[in-house]
Amino acid sequence: MFLIVGLGNPDKKYEKTRHNAGFLAVDFLAGKNVWQENKKLKSLISFCHSGLDQESRKLDPDFRRDDTDDLILAKPQTYMNNSGQAVTALMKKYNITNENLIIIYDELDLPFEIIRVKLGGSSAGHNGIKSIIENLGTENFWRLRIGISNEKKELIPADKFVLSKFSKEELEILNEKILPEVEKKVENVIKAD
Repeated sequence: MFLIVGLGNPDKKYEKTRHNAGFLAVDFLAGKNVWQENKKLKSLISFCHSGLDQESRKLDPDFRRDDTDDLILAKPQTYMNNSGQAVTALMKKYNITNENLIIIYDELDLPFEIIRVKLGGSSAGHNGIKSIIENLGTENFWRLRIGISNEKKELIPADKFVLSKFSKEELEILNEKILPEVEKKVENVIKAD
C-alpha cells in the first residue's frame, strides 16, 4: 500500500496556482475517482488501484474501498505550511511506512516541465516538506518535484510567484505532458518497491 500526497492549499482562490501543483497531480492520478473529506485525517482522500490508467480508475459514488486498491491518494486540507499534520495522521491510520510515502509538490528551483524524483533529502526551503520532516522525524520518504519556474519568476517575489496561477498555455502543457509523466514516475517508484 502506497500513500501518495499532493501538496497545496485548499481554498478556491488557490486552485490552479503553481503552489498547488501537487493537488493538480493527485487529481490527475485519481482520474474519475471520488474524493471524500476526512476531517479527522485533515485530508481529502481517494482510493484506487495502481494498475489502471487514470481514465480507467473507478467512479464509486459510495466511496467503498476495494480489496484491489493499493493506493491512497490524499490532499491535505491543513494548508501547505502544516502538511505534516495530515501526512502523519494518514500514515498512522493506514499503517504506511516511510518508504511507501510519495509526496508530490511544486519546485521553484526547477524549470517548468522538469520533474525530479528522489528518496530522502532536506526540505530545500519548501515549507510543506519542512512540516512533513518535522512531523515524521525523518527525511526518508519519496519526493516527486514538479518544476514551476519560468521567466516571470525574476520579476515577482517568490512568495507571490508560487501563488500565481498557471497560464492557459502552461495548464495545457501540464495536463497533456507533465501530469501523464508524473503518473509514469509514480508507477516506477511503486514497481521498484
